[in-house]
Amino acid sequence: MSRRARTTVNVNYVDLDSDEDSQIGQISNRYQVDNEEEWTPPEPKPLPSVSAASKKRPSKPKVPKSEDAKRGTKPPKAGLKRQKPESNANAQAGDVQSRSTQAGPSIRTKEERMSLAVSKSEPGVQEGLSFAGLTAKKEEEDDDDDENFTFDEPPLKKQKTGCRSARQSKQSQLVVKGELNMNWDPIEVLSTLSCVERWVCANVVTLLREENTVPFMVRYRKDMINHMDADAVRDVQLVYEELCGLAKKTQSVITTLKKDGVLTTELEKSLRSCRSADELDHVYTPYKKGCKVTKVRKAKALGLEAAAAALIEAPHMLDFRTWVKPETDGLSSVEEVSTGVLHILAYTIAKDPETLTYVKTLCENDDVSLHSSVTRTALKEKEEKSKSSDKKPASQKNKKQDVDKFHLYFDFTSTVRRVQPHQTLAINRGESLKILTVKVNIPERVKQNFMRWCINNRWKPKTYAREEHQALIKDSVEDSYKRLIVPFLSRTYRTNLTKAAEKESVAMFVRNLRQRLLVCPVRGCAMMGVDPGFRHGCKLAILSPTGQILHTDVVYLHGFRNDREAEKLRQLMLKYNCSRVVIGNGTACRETEAFFADLIAKHYFHPLDVSYCITNEAGASIYSVSPEAVKEMPDLDPNLRSAVSIGRRVQDPLAELVKIDPKHIGIGTYQHDVSSAALKAALDGVVQECVSFVGVDINICSEILMRHVAGLNTGRARSIAEWREQNGPFLNREQLKLVKGMGPKSYQQCAGFIRINQTAHSAKSAPPPAVPAKAAAKKVKGKSNATVATHFNPLDQTCIHPESYDVAQRFLTLIGGSASQIGSVHLKRSVDQKVASSGMDELSGRLGTTPETLRLILDGLTQPPGFDIRQDFGQEDFKRGIVSIHDLQAGTVLTGRVDNTCLFGAFVDLGVGRSGLIHKSKLTLDKLPVSQRRRSLALGPGDRVEVRVLNVDAQRGRISLDLVRVLH
Repeated sequence: MSRRARTTVNVNYVDLDSDEDSQIGQISNRYQVDNEEEWTPPEPKPLPSVSAASKKRPSKPKVPKSEDAKRGTKPPKAGLKRQKPESNANAQAGDVQSRSTQAGPSIRTKEERMSLAVSKSEPGVQEGLSFAGLTAKKEEEDDDDDENFTFDEPPLKKQKTGCRSARQSKQSQLVVKGELNMNWDPIEVLSTLSCVERWVCANVVTLLREENTVPFMVRYRKDMINHMDADAVRDVQLVYEELCGLAKKTQSVITTLKKDGVLTTELEKSLRSCRSADELDHVYTPYKKGCKVTKVRKAKALGLEAAAAALIEAPHMLDFRTWVKPETDGLSSVEEVSTGVLHILAYTIAKDPETLTYVKTLCENDDVSLHSSVTRTALKEKEEKSKSSDKKPASQKNKKQDVDKFHLYFDFTSTVRRVQPHQTLAINRGESLKILTVKVNIPERVKQNFMRWCINNRWKPKTYAREEHQALIKDSVEDSYKRLIVPFLSRTYRTNLTKAAEKESVAMFVRNLRQRLLVCPVRGCAMMGVDPGFRHGCKLAILSPTGQILHTDVVYLHGFRNDREAEKLRQLMLKYNCSRVVIGNGTACRETEAFFADLIAKHYFHPLDVSYCITNEAGASIYSVSPEAVKEMPDLDPNLRSAVSIGRRVQDPLAELVKIDPKHIGIGTYQHDVSSAALKAALDGVVQECVSFVGVDINICSEILMRHVAGLNTGRARSIAEWREQNGPFLNREQLKLVKGMGPKSYQQCAGFIRINQTAHSAKSAPPPAVPAKAAAKKVKGKSNATVATHFNPLDQTCIHPESYDVAQRFLTLIGGSASQIGSVHLKRSVDQKVASSGMDELSGRLGTTPETLRLILDGLTQPPGFDIRQDFGQEDFKRGIVSIHDLQAGTVLTGRVDNTCLFGAFVDLGVGRSGLIHKSKLTLDKLPVSQRRRSLALGPGDRVEVRVLNVDAQRGRISLDLVRVLH
């Protein structure tokens, strides 16, 4: 797939301002509005025309016959309809294309996402890939599991590439269409909106309906999803969920209209043909109960619909005087009759799919612009407050600052194609604060071309029309355009721009969080976590190499007796052999850093070679008072828990950061402008992806970490922890089947991501003891007769799924190896020789599996025990000195680490107390590695870069940087 459109999300506002916002987040807020003037976005390529796109698409699937048609009777005529079925289908297909392209710059034509799968992708998969039949979604019961299950039989036949019979594929798609009950093919629309091949969309929908998780699909069903990464699969999932939500809302609207007695066959068909929420609202709004009676409903109630139809079909026979009823309001004169007909015809024109498609095409070929201006109220308040700035209270000062933040948008105009995502979000925020007013400007020539086409083509009378009838048709077209179509187009443009900007912002959050979670852990040494502070001192926590709390204390490093505190630090570090210090980036961070840097420069901790690093402490205070922290550290003061969390964030970032709500980790920007539900769903998905792909040792990981493994939840994680406490460590993955609530689907989803690393008791030559009798008592109904092995299986410490154990064993037999040799040099050499001599395709055919699955098996066999994919990611930089912002000058070249990225650039921590900004205009392709040139977000947190200082504004705390190169 060469092109991929971004999916859409709904937006509300989220307030994430708290004491836990990092310095980087505060700096980004200062840059997010003021820096747009530094660059000019490139001119985008013209979008394809609707007519060309619609010709390439198949026609709309046939609508099932109505009950009237089945009985052989003709349905009653309702409204005006002139287009032929073929043109209607093409128009609706073109309508989809126009909706998918109106977002302008939000659609990334080529985008490469980072995949965390251990094995490399194979680029060739046949398009006719098979997929299992659809089954009804079923919630897995925690307490009732009446089936024993096993993966002894090779299930890989389900994964073979190549197309199943067309009959099976059509049947599966018909099930989806039948459940949604819309007049369009869900798989076809899903493929169009997500820019993913149709067969891939069908397989993704099938896998989702079978309750497969995204990490499971990305790692163990690669051939079915054409090697898409997790982000791409989630995009398809979001679009599919939106289509399901649209179908549900449509059915609710139809039910409501049926109760109100206003539903007609034509109206129901129009509702079921809607492909977006905006279209549905456009059709449904005139019939909403509780709103005032619209002009068209009033005219239709007077019986003027036939007169409006006659105006187009047979105007030579139409005489408005025959419709006059002097005693009836609305029909008392020819003028009132003409006005009613005008309203009906204007409404019919505005709802006609062919007409809407044509006007959208005109807009796409012209320069529709977005204009924002300051409101009179905000401007007046600003002028009044500027006169008495010294006397106003703090709250009013903050409000004035909010007004000043939007000064770039006081008179801002840009075509919708060139509006950047961060500009859209800033404008939306200013509008919600009533500081800005926003308008979509459609050129006058669009109106002229539209009216000419309507009068001379689409709505041209079929027979001779008198001059007054021609004038009425012209007035109807003009009224429809001005009163109905322009507001609809404006809403559509604003909605598309907002959705695209929100999607871009969420994608930025996702990538930032992924790279923050996958920072390489620092293991094998004791570590001191420091939560800096002035008045209440610096909180310390010394942690063992495994994260156990060895000592906690409070020292006052910024007072008169800091020499005594320095000696106390020296004694603690010598006692626990601690040579690494982790300092939180909150209050007093730079002062604490300077204190340690000075001691290190004087070799104060000799003979220890001490170094330190700065880490983001966002969310540490929130976590320290959470129920999880209280349960984990019940006897520890909350302030000291923060120091423990800061130290563990460097020892094992993934295990520690999963304890904190992702939105409090201090990543990304525009937290206020993205809906809480959309942001949480995206970030939770990334956490699950990272935890699953890294893998967890089920015998030592925390319950909180287990919750994020694919296939597990809070209840199952608690059951696993309880089973582990009662029966001792797990000896193999098979024993997971004995855990309460672990059904076949849950076991299938989580088994490949859970590790049973070889421990002391499993390494003994003697076989391990059988499962204690009390374990049998905890078995749920249906599991009492399950036979589970009680010996250690070396394959359980790899990424190989239990369903592939049979294939792995047959391959080991083929090369003369054994599972006990996993990760050894000898086995790796044997595997390489066999693959080189036979080839991957031939081997997979002999073993009865797919090349993708075999490649994953070979990775699991050749990787050393305890392999961690995070070793390919950077870790925290430990330093021994410090520089100040005053030491920087233009032209200075230095290294730093990306701390945060946003929609307009990347912030780099240089170790000077303020992060510098690399504006997006400086992120040119020639400065990026080849692997990152096709990404929409070139840099991410943790990337080490070499930068050149362009400008330093010490008074405002701003450092402008230019990217020299990315370091590895």
